[in-house]
Amino acid sequence: MWRLEYPWLLLAAPLAWAAYRCLPAYLHGRSAMRVPFFDTMAKLTGKSPERPGVQAAGAQLWLNLVVWLLMLLAVARPQWVEPPLVHSEPVRDILLAVDISQSMDTRDFRNAAGGETTRWQAVRAVLRDFIEKRNDDRLGLIVFGTGAYPQAPLTLDHAALRLLLDQTAVGMAGPNTAIGDAIGLGIRVLDAARERDKVLILLTDGNDTGSAVPPPRAAALARQHGIVVHTIGMGDPATTGDDRVDFDALRDIAKATGGQFFRAGNLAALQDVYATLDRITPREVHTLRHQPKREFFWVPVGAALCLLMIWHAIGATAAWTRTRARADALVSADERRAGGMGSERISGKVRTAGDDHSSCDDSVDRKEGAWT
Repeated sequence: MWRLEYPWLLLAAPLAWAAYRCLPAYLHGRSAMRVPFFDTMAKLTGKSPERPGVQAAGAQLWLNLVVWLLMLLAVARPQWVEPPLVHSEPVRDILLAVDISQSMDTRDFRNAAGGETTRWQAVRAVLRDFIEKRNDDRLGLIVFGTGAYPQAPLTLDHAALRLLLDQTAVGMAGPNTAIGDAIGLGIRVLDAARERDKVLILLTDGNDTGSAVPPPRAAALARQHGIVVHTIGMGDPATTGDDRVDFDALRDIAKATGGQFFRAGNLAALQDVYATLDRITPREVHTLRHQPKREFFWVPVGAALCLLMIWHAIGATAAWTRTRARADALVSADERRAGGMGSERISGKVRTAGDDHSSCDDSVDRKEGAWT
């Protein structure tokens, strides 16, 4: 659509009329000769003296007005505004920390068809569905076992994230479970993010078995950095050894950071957990709008210049025509004066007004007779 950047400048349009009405006429200084008998000369020539000044034609007044309005329009900056371009940016980063220790290869889950499946296969299927629902958030993936490793950075390229998730296998990070190290790595990754909301979703089926940073200390650091940690525990708490899942420790981590603890004993419960997480972390985006503008101030400026050039070209042509016409008139007057003199040459003789015409005629007749 068309618009003016400074439309209030058009209020200056009446200034041209005010200047024309109120300012005195412009006087062009010229050299003059003082004549003591000026009044007598004026009477003899039949002309009366006039006050010097500018005698502007009506067309020139209209030209000045049009040029003034065009320049005002140019200063007001006419623009063509394009339709707005909308760009959405996420305001939340979600980091998924998934346990891929050896215990995740246990077959105690059932898939949708009722067949047995491993814990990791069930988690991977639910994670894929969770990723597909979070189109507006940047998601990242951390895998941990004996150590914690970033598998995918925070990204909006969810197709690449799903591909990296599919390429993750149990045992890649070692057989043990380092929950504290996973939280510490999540803090480092989310600290580098610029979004205001930072969420870490940690899933494990065991207890911490030798992290460099104890889980309670890691949870306190996460709270200091403004990171909310939701924890998900799966497996059998009655199991002994390193495979026993410590639900109390996971609950304490979530409570310390303002998150929630969830228990997923089967595939349906795991799906409910991620559905709940999807609900308590609503999708939110920051929308940026930009309207491209195309400047057209050069159009009225060009029109004003063209009008002035045409006016001066017409004036120069008219002046040249008048000068040429006066020159031709002077030449014609000189020729008439030269041809109107009171003498003429006939047969090499000059006949004046007092000469006898008969003698001249006789000489002519004699000459004509000689020719015949």
